[in-house]
Amino acid sequence: MNNKKKNIIFLVGFLCLTLLMAWVYFNFSEKPVTGSKAITIEVINQAEEVTVYNIKTDAEYLRQAMQEAEGLTFIGIEGPYGLMVTTVNDETADYNVNGAYWSFIVNGQYCNYGIDQQPVNDQDIFQIIYTKG
Repeated sequence: MNNKKKNIIFLVGFLCLTLLMAWVYFNFSEKPVTGSKAITIEVINQAEEVTVYNIKTDAEYLRQAMQEAEGLTFIGIEGPYGLMVTTVNDETADYNVNGAYWSFIVNGQYCNYGIDQQPVNDQDIFQIIYTKG
């Protein structure tokens, strides 16, 4: 078999694999829920003090809900996967300084997505925890 045929077979195979992966992602990834929801966001700082925000929201993703939580402040660095949170309620977690970062938990499990893509469902309990690696 010559190189031209091998290249065509490779490209067709690569295209099929890419399409299959896209189909799986769009059909099996977690989808946001529309409409009103009641959620809880708990912020646990370095001193292990807990601040609770009970929110009624129409937000589909966590970042939107966090923006609606009265008194909750956060900043971060925009990247290719959305916002990487570095500071919550004026407390900065800097991995380069002391190995610290903010963990995001939903219903007792680590979030599968960044805050821009993490779906919000009714009765979800989110925890934002100051964590040292």
